[in-house]
Amino acid sequence: RVGSGTPTQRQKPPAMPLYLVGLGLGDEKDITVRGLEVVQRCDEVWLESYTSILGVDKAKLEAFYGRTLRLAPREQVESGAEAII
Repeated sequence: RVGSGTPTQRQKPPAMPLYLVGLGLGDEKDITVRGLEVVQRCDEVWLESYTSILGVDKAKLEAFYGRTLRLAPREQVESGAEAII
């Protein structure tokens, strides 16, 4: 209420964890068990693949993980990461 002497409290959005999971380099099964569990329960899964050459294509990863992977191009990772996080 205006003029009540009590400041208005803003609601903070709930904290959301950000996980960084290493996929390995050989094939879709190189991910750790714990990493796979995290990938399977996340709301969104991003794939950044420009810093290393993966030995498997995106479709195989998606089939094994049971999730759709969103590609994060280099420009987005370096200059537009706020759209991811």
